[in-house]
This record gives sequence, C-alpha cells and structure tokens, in this order.
Amino acid sequence: MEESYSIGELLRVDSDIPDWSTNVTAVNGRNHTGVSFCDIVFYTMIFLSLITGLVGLVGNAIVLRFLGFHMHRNAFSVYILNLAGADFLFMYFQIVHSLLFILEIFYSIPTGIYTFSFVVSNFAYLCGLNILSAISIERCLSVMWPIWYRCHRPRHTSAVICTLVWFLSLLLSLLDWTACGYLSGSLGLGWCQTLHYITTAWLILLFVVLLGSSLALMVTIFCGSRRIPVTRLYVTIVCTVLVFLFFGLPFGIYYFLLSWIENFDDFLSCYFLPLTRILSCFNSCANPIIYFLVGSIRHHRFQRNTLKLLLQRAMQDTPEEE
Repeated sequence: MEESYSIGELLRVDSDIPDWSTNVTAVNGRNHTGVSFCDIVFYTMIFLSLITGLVGLVGNAIVLRFLGFHMHRNAFSVYILNLAGADFLFMYFQIVHSLLFILEIFYSIPTGIYTFSFVVSNFAYLCGLNILSAISIERCLSVMWPIWYRCHRPRHTSAVICTLVWFLSLLLSLLDWTACGYLSGSLGLGWCQTLHYITTAWLILLFVVLLGSSLALMVTIFCGSRRIPVTRLYVTIVCTVLVFLFFGLPFGIYYFLLSWIENFDDFLSCYFLPLTRILSCFNSCANPIIYFLVGSIRHHRFQRNTLKLLLQRAMQDTPEEE
C-alpha cells in the first residue's frame, strides 16, 4: 500500500480488491473461470448490500413519514426522526455505491461519482453515530437525574443538538473531502492525516460515550436503589444501540481507522471491506424493524396494528398497566 491516500484513491480500493487474492483454480492449478475468489466474495456482498439497502430505504422512509407528518413529536422522537433521516441517506448512497460497482462490470465509471457517494455515506454515518450517542446520553440523564432533567432541560434541546450534529458532520466530511481529495503535496498529506486523526479520535470518544452511557443506564435501572420501570422507549434505545455496536461499528472501524494505516493487511481487506458494507446496511435496515417489533409486543404477545400505532408505542416513555 502507498503511504498516503486521497479520497479518490481510497474509493478505488473497492475496485482493486479482487486483485488482492489469487484466482480460483482447479486441483491441477489451471484457472477455469478467470474469476478470483475475492471477486466472488466482493460482488456477493455487493448484491446483498443492494437488497438490504432497498429494504432499509423503505423502512426508514415509513418512519420519516409518520414521525415527520403524522405524529406528535417529543424529545426522543425528534432524535429518532433525525436518526431515520441519517439512515435513509446512508442507505440511499450505499445503494448508489453498489449499483456503481455492478455497472462498472460493463462500463467505465468516473471516479468523481464514487467520491461523491463515498463522502455522503460517511457524512450520514457520522450523523447517525452522533445522534445515537445523543439519544443514549439524554436517556441516561433522564433516568439518573429525573428531577434535574425535567426542570433544567431547555425545550428545544433535541432540535438544537440534531442541527449541530448535521452541521458538524457535514463540515468534517467536506474538510476531509477537500484535504484528502484536492490538496496536493505535503500540505495536502499533512491536513489529510490530521483530519483522519481527528475523525478517529472523535469516533473513539463517541463509542466510549455510547457504551458508557448505555451501561450506566442499565446499572441504574436494574441495580439502583429505587425501582425504575422499563418502558418501551428504553427497550427501543437499548436494542438500537446494541444493533449498532454489532453491525454499524465495523464500518467506522474500517474506513476511519484501518483503511489508512500503512501496510494494513490487503488480504484481510478483501473480506473485511465488503463485510463492513453489508453489516452497516443491516444496521440501518434493522432500526425501523426494531421500532415496529417493540411497538407490536403487548403483554408478551405480538399484536397486529397499524404501523403508525406501532411506532407510537415504540416511542412510549410511560410504564404500561398490567
């Protein structure tokens, strides 16, 4: 691997992956297919990402429709609305990214299109992670210090935080695009590495905050001195955080930490890169499913109701009567 990457070069890593592994050969060593095993893995993951992305796009569009136009919003539903928006944007450009790789089999695709879809995907990913961390922190505060939370929380905190998250994520993505894609020479390399360090440090901080606030919330609820009822909103938040830690986090680990490390194992990248893409698609696709599943459970039974009612129940922050 070269010592430095521009954004365009990093994007081309995806296209160069099939060359990193040896071709599938017969026992006698002759190549009958001309297709590498890495090719097979890579394009299988691309097709799966495309299918998962379409499902997630529809699910998040439904959440956006109900929360945006048909339901009364509270502090946490504002966060969920913005999280669905970030997931929708991420899924849309992951679909675009997958289609570009499929079309490249037959046509030559300009690098600029890859660059744009890559930058917007990273922007949406950063937004989603920041919003999820804000949800977890605010929920933790509301449970651990309920009186202080109700008395001192500004009315429009959720909207202000989400606006700042979108702005800062966009700014960081544009700076990364400019420094790593258009600046040349030692100046561009220096700024690119600095931005990578900043982004990586921010991701690590968000991960620690997300994990720490979630653990503190669980300890407070289950081991605290006072009894705190578990509401549907709590279940929704915990499930969303757990799904992100298992499926969404590898995407950030690869693109912001491993992809620019010098002498990173190319053979491992052959499998880890497409795997992180499909796992991130699973993460964004799973969030609407979580909302509707949590909303459909009533007294340990699943009930069929309208999607709007299920979404309202998933946002419910009051204990249910038995």
